[in-house]
Amino acid sequence: MKIQRTTTCLAVAAVLGIPFALAQVTPSKKPDPRRAINLPSRVAGAPYSSGILAGNTLYLSGTLGLDEKTQAPPAKFEDEVHLALDKLKAVLAQADMTMDDMVSVTVFCPDVAAHYQDFNAVYKTYFKKDMPARAFISSGPLLFGAHFEVMGVAVKR
Repeated sequence: MKIQRTTTCLAVAAVLGIPFALAQVTPSKKPDPRRAINLPSRVAGAPYSSGILAGNTLYLSGTLGLDEKTQAPPAKFEDEVHLALDKLKAVLAQADMTMDDMVSVTVFCPDVAAHYQDFNAVYKTYFKKDMPARAFISSGPLLFGAHFEVMGVAVKR
């Protein structure tokens, strides 16, 4: 198809007496609409990104509320919740978004009965507008002894 168009253009130019320079025309490559966002605390070479921004939608990876120095959950459960949600906020900020841009949140927790209310007490303080859709899922053990892992999707308002 490309050769045929080039040949046709050359023939028309020759008939009309128009000088025609044969040049390779390549369509301009569109920039990738996706952008990886990574927090400085992400382990170098880890097989994931902290988030992927695709258009006006940000997909946030699962996040644990671990102390960066010890790589263990803090002694107080509430501190663990704050650490994880603050990491999500940091990824959102790099995409020029806030927690209020969150549309969906998934929480994995090995002991839902023990932590559901305590998690919610901290979680609800992170939103000023409508709460996002959410699933709070009972899971098996989480990495590093974490009490929960949270992931989500945000859409820029």
